[in-house]
Amino acid sequence: MARFNSETIERVRDAVDIAEVLAPYTELKRAGQRLQGLCPFHDERSPSFSVNPQDKLYYCFGCGEKGDVFTFLQEKEGLPFGEAVETLAERFGVEVEREREDPRVEEQRKRRARLGEVLDRTAAYYTKYLWESDEAKKAREYLLGRGLSEESLREFGVGFAPNRWDTVVMGGQEGGFSHAELAAAGLVKKGQKGGWMDHFRARIMFPIRDGRGRMQGFGGRATRQEQRAKYVNSPDGELFHKSRLLYGIERARGAIAKKGRAVVVEGYTDVIAAHQAGVEETVAVMGTAITPDQVKLLAAHTGEVVLALDADRAGREAMLRAQVVASGKRVRLRVAAMPEGEDPADMLGGDGPGSTAAERFEGLIDGAVELSVFHVGALLDDADTSSPAKRNRAFDEVVPILHGIHDSIVRGELVESVAEKLDVDSNLIIRRLSESPSVRPGSTASSSSERGPSGETPKSDFLTAQEVRERAFLAMCIAAPSYGQDYVEKLKREHLSTPVMGRVRDWLAGHLDEPTRGLPEDDEEMSLIVNRLAGRAADEPASPEALELSFLQLEKEAIERRIAEAVAVGVSEASVELQKHRARLAEQIAHHQSTGPLNQPARR
Repeated sequence: MARFNSETIERVRDAVDIAEVLAPYTELKRAGQRLQGLCPFHDERSPSFSVNPQDKLYYCFGCGEKGDVFTFLQEKEGLPFGEAVETLAERFGVEVEREREDPRVEEQRKRRARLGEVLDRTAAYYTKYLWESDEAKKAREYLLGRGLSEESLREFGVGFAPNRWDTVVMGGQEGGFSHAELAAAGLVKKGQKGGWMDHFRARIMFPIRDGRGRMQGFGGRATRQEQRAKYVNSPDGELFHKSRLLYGIERARGAIAKKGRAVVVEGYTDVIAAHQAGVEETVAVMGTAITPDQVKLLAAHTGEVVLALDADRAGREAMLRAQVVASGKRVRLRVAAMPEGEDPADMLGGDGPGSTAAERFEGLIDGAVELSVFHVGALLDDADTSSPAKRNRAFDEVVPILHGIHDSIVRGELVESVAEKLDVDSNLIIRRLSESPSVRPGSTASSSSERGPSGETPKSDFLTAQEVRERAFLAMCIAAPSYGQDYVEKLKREHLSTPVMGRVRDWLAGHLDEPTRGLPEDDEEMSLIVNRLAGRAADEPASPEALELSFLQLEKEAIERRIAEAVAVGVSEASVELQKHRARLAEQIAHHQSTGPLNQPARR
């Protein structure tokens, strides 16, 4: 395994300007000999993030995060230590030296560097050809006619591949690169008669880079009617993997960190137009399908992704599939309502920041709705309501999505929309949402500790079966804080039904020993629930076995909701994997039930 010698690491550390590294993530201001700003690791209103520019160290007095420039890249961008060193060395012009490197790893690294070099040379040639050749005149007119400025196009390195068979073949050989290397870089391919030919011809060329700005390949747009494919990408190979790349990520990383969100569009020109208009947190998926690797890449930079894909059927389906792809990645997905037949490049029309078009686009992004809300709307738009049977089928499709919406106000509004569209009583939908296959027959809506003075359950306090189980579980954690603490910390957002329960979980994670002490006055709903849970804690069975069983049941229900979502959007492969997970959980639950007391939290 490759290691950097200590001299190299120190040279990189000495060369780095930590303020420059942190600049995309937080605005730092001088405070004596130190720098101070809002912490990039947690939300806060007053600055508690302190930076020592001399020693290249940071510390947050609010959340306790601390480290050096290498630690920062590891934490914020998910880079291994070696990649963090390499990234900073490249950025600040430090030559690195390695020790005890596996010869095969060294050879692979050198080969990748050589392939990157020929891609860089070719990209520079394509750019020069776009702006200086007569052949590329129509391509220039097309790009500029879309409102993209020459400055923006040059910043993204857009170019043009000549309509000749061997331009890159000959140029690459003259530069000392073999046919095999050119083919590995995705630049040439074998012809039908056995000779070598350029992979791209008569196409507008968009260089595609990774997050560190290293060339990976190209996307080429057709300029002639006889060209069969409108877009052609580099073939998947040693460097280029379309499913793992996002166009523009190398330029968008800083803006994504600063804005706290990423905007995802479909095409190359959409990205350039958005950046030109000041929406610099924009990247493209180079097609309509977002992949797990792309979601993972975005999740390393932000917790919120806005999908601004085309409003046609393909774009809608891509956004719905994203719901399953992003499941478990801790990324909030929202959808911007793009007008039918209008992509971002069309909408922006070359206007810059502050223009009416830019404000309109930013307004759509800011007004993006949760993906689950979009999903319900899409199902209702496509619903066939011509017969009771067809309305019932649509009803069955919508209910699992409503189950996954945690905001009670939003869910209530959608319930009314569904009731109106499908011509059903909204109370029927509410009853259906409260049903769960794991609720024992005869259980009631709420515990006696949650009833009003008259013994009646207030309508506003109606609890679903899932909410009952969540509260029973958390009450057990309060009853036995010594081992309940671990379970509270294991509890994730996907296990909980509403935002307020998420806040309850967060409060208990830090106050389990004395949950009612110092409750915040500005969150009455959360404080009321915590008081109720503390009041019923003494009556809850709180053995380690009961807690484990209860947690497994919550986990199983979370998986079942994800299965329902996968089935609803037609992603069968995701459903199969989730069903395997559910089966394993069912076995664990059965084992606990057979080997210990049945401490199931079904009591209300």
